[in-house]
Amino acid sequence: MSEPASISTGIAARYATAMFELASEEKALPALESDIDALDAALADSAELRDVIHSPIYGREETAAAIGGVADKMGLNAITGNTLRLMASKRRLFVLPALLTALREKIAEHKGEVTAEVTSAKALTKTQMDRLAKTLKASVGKSVNLKATVDESIIGGLVVKVGSKMIDTSIRSKLNALQNTMKEVG
Repeated sequence: MSEPASISTGIAARYATAMFELASEEKALPALESDIDALDAALADSAELRDVIHSPIYGREETAAAIGGVADKMGLNAITGNTLRLMASKRRLFVLPALLTALREKIAEHKGEVTAEVTSAKALTKTQMDRLAKTLKASVGKSVNLKATVDESIIGGLVVKVGSKMIDTSIRSKLNALQNTMKEVG
């Protein structure tokens, strides 16, 4: 991991811990989880918001006012809004995506859940997702949330990542392994 990424992760982890503990004390974890989803969607949808959190052009006051306005307009919890304003005043908004990820992990851990990233060649049906979640739950011993993506380049099969473990049953990886074996022989 590069040093800047490591620093960003560390900063995000500290803010995430503080926000999680405050929300736990105030019994506001559901509101925090809702805020995370709303902010994640806003970051995905708004180039202007991404610009505000990453651009050095805006001063501390401008950034704090802008992010405060966004928090108020979105109806975010006081903990989330105040943290965003604090991050803006400290010029730390660039870690917002990492903060959202760290908060999701803390909340999932608190609930006894784990997230599995599933990549398939075509979209999985509801039945397939349910069967996969049930199988993974039996394997990891925790409730599993599936985050599914489609990548046609894997041709078929699945690539499943749970924490640091990865299971690659894609046809692409099998063809690559066969190709490597054939190179060794010939």
